[in-house]
Amino acid sequence: MLIESRPATDPEVATLVEAQQRELRDADGGLPGQATITHDDIRYLVAVVGGQAVACGGLQALDADTGELKRMYVRPAYRGRGIARQLLAALEELAYRQGHTTVCLETGTYLPAAIGLYRSCGYQPIPVYGDYVGNPYSVCLGKRLLVAA
Repeated sequence: MLIESRPATDPEVATLVEAQQRELRDADGGLPGQATITHDDIRYLVAVVGGQAVACGGLQALDADTGELKRMYVRPAYRGRGIARQLLAALEELAYRQGHTTVCLETGTYLPAAIGLYRSCGYQPIPVYGDYVGNPYSVCLGKRLLVAA
């Protein structure tokens, strides 16, 4: 597997994000108050297996110290292979290289597998923030990045 940086305009990134959004709509069952919040300044990493983009995740700067994970997605046929965990580690490394000391994210109460992955990788519950305040289905998690000695 190869993990590489791709621009937000990359057609394979767009296909993965569309699939992620479709799956989220199916998973949330049409819950009221769900919104797709898009940003043009997300830096994407893509996992490539056999020449095909099979997973993506993005990083957006919230401020100088904090990066937010966005659009984490692995195609269903490639789940259970550790791809999400490797992609998450690569996104944390990208955040660290960009000078962030903390990474946060928002996911939904209806995504227990995602919550389990993040918790197993050291993410802890944090208060709901930003555009997610007031959404009863939002779960926000954060992690301090280790600073090398």
